[in-house]
Amino acid sequence: MKVALVHDWLVTFGGAERVLEQILKLYPNADIFTLYDFLPDEDRGFLKNKKITTSFLQKFPFAKKKYRSYLPLAIEQFDLSEYDLIISNSYAVAKGVITGPDQLHIAYVQSPIRYAWDLMFQYLNEADMTAGPGSWLARMILHYIRIWDVRTAFGVDKFLG
Repeated sequence: MKVALVHDWLVTFGGAERVLEQILKLYPNADIFTLYDFLPDEDRGFLKNKKITTSFLQKFPFAKKKYRSYLPLAIEQFDLSEYDLIISNSYAVAKGVITGPDQLHIAYVQSPIRYAWDLMFQYLNEADMTAGPGSWLARMILHYIRIWDVRTAFGVDKFLG
């Protein structure tokens, strides 16, 4: 059985990465897909020098801080058609990866896309986007991200979390 692990992004070794570490213990031969990988060398031990496939965002400047509106598009670009089992470890968009009817997609969801749901106003305030055209554009994008988030739940076969 060919297994793909899909993780939102690798930047710090936090709670989601600890979950990924445990999943890797269960599926040590799984391939890893992530939007971008900037995990420091000192935190990479659990990855055991595995090849990690990143999205087009990896090459964008300031990928860690910008381009949140592109995350749904980026996660959908991974071609996982050769895998039997897809396990997504998601606190943002990983569960939105596209799978086929003959694949099993298990999603471990840490939380919803918090910047689009419960923390939206905090993010808008911190970005100084509380008024004006930029604010309305951001709110519209976040609205569509929420719709995308709900729609992609139907592509998951089993939820854990």
